[in-house]
Amino acid sequence: MTLPIASVQLYSLADEFSADMAGSLDKLAGIGLKNVEAFDFVRRPAELREAFDASGLASPTGHAPLLSDELWTPDGSIPTPAPEVVFEAASQIGMKTVIDPFVPVDRWLTEDGVKDIAERLNSVADLAQTYGLTVGYHNHSQEFLASFDGKTAFELFVSLLDPRVVIELDLFWALTGGQDVPALVESLGERLVAVHVKDGVAPASNPFAPDAPAFGSASLDQRHAGTADVPLAESLKAASNVQYAVIEYDCQSLSTR
Repeated sequence: MTLPIASVQLYSLADEFSADMAGSLDKLAGIGLKNVEAFDFVRRPAELREAFDASGLASPTGHAPLLSDELWTPDGSIPTPAPEVVFEAASQIGMKTVIDPFVPVDRWLTEDGVKDIAERLNSVADLAQTYGLTVGYHNHSQEFLASFDGKTAFELFVSLLDPRVVIELDLFWALTGGQDVPALVESLGERLVAVHVKDGVAPASNPFAPDAPAFGSASLDQRHAGTADVPLAESLKAASNVQYAVIEYDCQSLSTR
């Protein structure tokens, strides 16, 4: 297998990035990275494109909500723009794939909810194609709470997707969802084009379960990739088409952990 290209999800250094965009990007370029994965890019595409170009970096993938009225994060919600606005901004930055990073828990707990998510993503794939873009989905662990006829909600979702829609699998969150991560990677086949190589100590129970106590990103025990519970090497070996290995820390602490 050809090794995937390294990238960094910029949410991992959100505080530093907000304080010093150019300096943060220059540091990433200085350690040899060529790619980043943008977040919160829709409101500032020109500014980001200028900064990426100045640092010699590209953002072939980016996170933006396509399937919800609000984007949830452990640290607050962000209102979502229309898909046309998202795709125009992505095109301006030079992206290839726009990935929805989160659909709320309740929509994954019923079969109709899962079908609706897949139908919406299939629909925006048509619009994205007119901008020369593809769309995808990035998981957390709520997608593995419910099962229908022996399939997890995530498996059902994937089975309903248009062939053009891709997956970015967060390995840490898949493990947290109780999955055999290398087996899941293998089952996704050519559709899996990116992974988040996040690592850490998996919580004892799924923190997205409806009866789970509230949690925030600071409560996650995340570690450097390859040093904790996630079977990183085995997962990458199981992949057949992963193009990007994206480093991410949900706790926004790339510089300190």
